[in-house]
Amino acid sequence: MIQRPCAKINLGLNIVSKRPDGYHNLETVFYPINLNDEICIEPVLDKEITKYQCSLSIKGINIEGDLQQNLIVKAYNILKKYYPQIPNVNVTLTKNIPTQAGMGGGSSDCAYTIKMLNEMFNLKMSIKDMQSFAAKLGADCPFFKKSTAIIRNGHRRNIDTYRHQFEQI
Repeated sequence: MIQRPCAKINLGLNIVSKRPDGYHNLETVFYPINLNDEICIEPVLDKEITKYQCSLSIKGINIEGDLQQNLIVKAYNILKKYYPQIPNVNVTLTKNIPTQAGMGGGSSDCAYTIKMLNEMFNLKMSIKDMQSFAAKLGADCPFFKKSTAIIRNGHRRNIDTYRHQFEQI
């Protein structure tokens, strides 16, 4: 299965307050844009021997660090705990969204991985279920389940969103 996760931009950013845990409560508008990575997920054939349950390879923009710490692999691993019937997979990520740029590339890849695994292996998760798993992995991951413009108030798992109609930029 192949999907093309989109990037996002923040239209405005207001730091509302500092929280006791050191994080900040924010107000911002998340807006999806037409800049995409590409994820290809293929189940591992029974006879293939793999080192990892989720084997990730990268094309395009280089991602530094241990690939087993990538949000795609973390998304797979968290779902595998709850859905042990998910087979081992090979994932190829063609990275086009700049890393560490605040455009949500890793979060988008994570959210789309959850969506893809749900569809591929008939896990029967609702959007709310998928958003709940995504929220465990990143503050803006749940946004990418629907990828529609939203106003966001709060931080991390304490998210209040209000859907608004926006004209295309």
